[in-house]
Amino acid sequence: MTEPLSFGLIGYPLGHSLSPELHQTALAEAGLIGIYELYPVAPLPDGKEQLESLLNRLRSGELHGLNVTIPHKQSVLPLLDELTPSAAIIGAANTLYMKSDKLVGDNTDAPGFWADLTHLPIQNASSALILGAGGAARAVVYALLTHGWTVRITDLRQEQVDSLYTHYSIQEIDSTKLAVIPFTPQAIEKAGLESDLVVNATPMGMHPNIEKCAWPDAIALPGQACIYDLVYNPMETRLLNHAAATGLPNRNGLGMLVEQAALAFEIWTGFSASRLHMLEAVRP
Repeated sequence: MTEPLSFGLIGYPLGHSLSPELHQTALAEAGLIGIYELYPVAPLPDGKEQLESLLNRLRSGELHGLNVTIPHKQSVLPLLDELTPSAAIIGAANTLYMKSDKLVGDNTDAPGFWADLTHLPIQNASSALILGAGGAARAVVYALLTHGWTVRITDLRQEQVDSLYTHYSIQEIDSTKLAVIPFTPQAIEKAGLESDLVVNATPMGMHPNIEKCAWPDAIALPGQACIYDLVYNPMETRLLNHAAATGLPNRNGLGMLVEQAALAFEIWTGFSASRLHMLEAVRP
């Protein structure tokens, strides 16, 4: 009898995660017996021992694959043996697996974002403004830069912006099209008017803080831009409601969640799961 597969998600908090439903759907479609569990791990240093324990379970074969989300996409890196080229350039990993006795970190957020972004009318687009500079933003920046876009980034936390910019400036990727702007209404408004796409890569607007919005209230959304919000809980954030009211093309991050999960599942099992079936499993 084939050993049941065991996958899971490391992060904190994980109370509203849709990942178990996505991966159980993929397992059923593939005809595989397995389980996908949630592993809440507190931010380091408090969660260090638990994080190391989970990675050791993956090394030993007790677990067959792990996803990583906030706040561990970057803090997990020193505990890995190897990174895929894209994960190394991004500086964040969301998918872990064993290969040739090495614990490998990959990043499926970047291709997942790009695959879902193509549902918006971006055929002639080439410039973006990214709100946020954390692990999710790093993947978005990578996806856009590798497709030749001009990217501006901003964040309330200047140290995060500086870290992202410095990181990309020394990677084997053309970072000449990456720029930092101040997190002020004036700078954001100007950058927005020069952008074809605005992406919220912050948790602002995510449940339970649904009253929050990454876009400053004092300025209007740029009338020519598409709006993409990585948040998917709730499905309609304040930012997306604002975009819809303004008549702008907009999309939440549920499709990206599905895409990155399907790519991770394929890495672990070799099976290409139906994105449509996975989406139907979690869409309200």
